[in-house]
Amino acid sequence: KWVSKFENKIADFTGAKYAIAVSNGTVALRLALHLIGVRAGDEVIMPPLTFVATANSVAHLGGSPHFVDIESDSLGLCPIALENRLNEVAIKKEGKIINRFSGKKISAVVPVHVFGMPANIEEIKKVCLRWNLPLIEDAAEALGSKVRISNKLIHCGCFGDIGTLSFNGNKIITTGGGGALLTDDDDLAKLAKHLSTTAKVNHPWDLFHDQIGWNDRLPNINAAIGCSQMEELNSKLKSKRLLHSKFKQYFKDIAGAEIISEPNNCESNYWLITLRLNGDEVEELREKIILKAHESKIFLRPSWTLLNQLPMYKNASSGNLKQAENQSKRLINLPSSPQLMKNL
Repeated sequence: KWVSKFENKIADFTGAKYAIAVSNGTVALRLALHLIGVRAGDEVIMPPLTFVATANSVAHLGGSPHFVDIESDSLGLCPIALENRLNEVAIKKEGKIINRFSGKKISAVVPVHVFGMPANIEEIKKVCLRWNLPLIEDAAEALGSKVRISNKLIHCGCFGDIGTLSFNGNKIITTGGGGALLTDDDDLAKLAKHLSTTAKVNHPWDLFHDQIGWNDRLPNINAAIGCSQMEELNSKLKSKRLLHSKFKQYFKDIAGAEIISEPNNCESNYWLITLRLNGDEVEELREKIILKAHESKIFLRPSWTLLNQLPMYKNASSGNLKQAENQSKRLINLPSSPQLMKNL
């Protein structure tokens, strides 16, 4: 019963018609991709600046990532780069989108709301609609982040066919480990629930499974933790925004550095508050800053290594990633716990 309660709370908070709770965010994304038809040998377009799970979820299905550049303000997938890349490599053939260089089917686009900062999702969706490509939002870091469309705030993860969330221990709220799928599609929601619970056909006693499923379900005890965490969500989001404003004030007069803020018409949860170093040759400076902070017991970290630079994905299809390469070397994630506001 706690799983159902938690799912209802998540659906109510995000505005999604359905929320399906699973064991972690990677599982949520892998299941979402499977639901919309990603199969072995397919390519899935995504940005290179994201946590490794975004690509791993595709690889777990036997597919491969296809990296497209980001934009500098949101740090998310750039819709212009997406359109240009599709025009460069994609052809429509027998109702499918095929990469004419690799010969593989392009099955989906996965934008990421990086550090809780909403991607330019409305424009990304327009590109996906023009190319008839499914849109799966990786909103693992974006619980509480929203985009204003026609004076209405729409929660990240509610723009595409399916959105995914994470409730890992470092997220806004946690179930210890956990994730969820968001969708308004009745059939996708029903199938997600079925496949995530070993595809067992409901029956008072008979044990019958009608297709290959996964044991992805969120345990009841974790869901109970999630329900209690939901009671604190709005206050945590408020503290996050206050913490961001404090950092922005502290750094406003420091030349060569800026605190990244939400794009226009967006509301970020500021999951990870991020400092950007401006100017030339910043990589050595960033390492010095992080080292000095760690010596002072202040935990800073750089952004992730770009996925196209990891050994398992270095040969994946890729467009020009100039902006991702430029931005990734400038970013420092600052201490971002809402608990810090108790000391300020």
